[in-house]
Amino acid sequence: MTLAFDRDHWALVLGGSSGFGLATAHKLSRHGMNVAIVHRDRRGAMAAIEPEFEKIRATGVGFAAYNLDALSDEGRRTVLDDLRAHLGDAGRVRLLLHSIAFGNLKLLAPLEAAWGGRAAAARRALAERLGTSEERVTGAVLEVLGTSAGDPLAALAPPPAYDADARLEEEDFTRTVHSMGTSLATWAQDVLARGLFAADARVLGMTSEGNEVAWRGYAAVSAAKTALEAVARSLALELAPFGVRTNVVQAGVTDTPALRLIPGSDRMKAAARLRNPFGRLTTPADVADLIALLCTDEARWVNGALVRVDGGEHIAG
Repeated sequence: MTLAFDRDHWALVLGGSSGFGLATAHKLSRHGMNVAIVHRDRRGAMAAIEPEFEKIRATGVGFAAYNLDALSDEGRRTVLDDLRAHLGDAGRVRLLLHSIAFGNLKLLAPLEAAWGGRAAAARRALAERLGTSEERVTGAVLEVLGTSAGDPLAALAPPPAYDADARLEEEDFTRTVHSMGTSLATWAQDVLARGLFAADARVLGMTSEGNEVAWRGYAAVSAAKTALEAVARSLALELAPFGVRTNVVQAGVTDTPALRLIPGSDRMKAAARLRNPFGRLTTPADVADLIALLCTDEARWVNGALVRVDGGEHIAG
């Protein structure tokens, strides 16, 4: 299939300066879709981001970028007011992609006294057998862990470091669930109300396996992903009469800036590589390819689905 999108169609990407959002913007622009990116980055980070935006501009498509708070009413109004001018009379939003990664990673409870005890005991036993110190064994494990060859050693690594004194509070949950979950509905409602959706539009949200698997420190984000999926199901039902298809994409473990913020992400990557039938991590490009396919006319009958793009990672025992 040769992808070639309508020159009047736009992708509105929330969280598009890195990870899945940026990869999707690159993919769609290479195939002729205009792109509007909403992001929130410090001025110091723009030196690395602007060259990526310039690559999108170089494809010749329409492009707009908004460095502001996508979670505020003012920020959303600013984007959609300006985007209407870019769209002109014929332009419409073919894709609304929600890829906002703004969540709280605090713990729910104190770490138990034996936290990391079994791995430490294993390192001591190994050091004794090898006639060396536990410190040297620990150093070797950490040195090799960042490579694929070190993946089987993940269980021997010291435990991830958390802020042991910080606890998730109600406000942490509220902000995370809104930013990574229910704000999908707010954006979709506003785009619809302004009449900016194309006749056969797509709304997509990004979830993860943390929607059903408990990871330490991931409680607020897990709640947000679950909320996102519930919102997406309702949007799939209620926006269908307006020609809008709504789905959720569940990526496998992917080395993105958002993943690196999670304590123990090296362990997560090691476990994913060992588990994945193809022996590697999912990449942002893998996910962008799937999103591009979901934007085609041939995908018009996919609605209300959770689509996994992980090389079989989820189903592998």
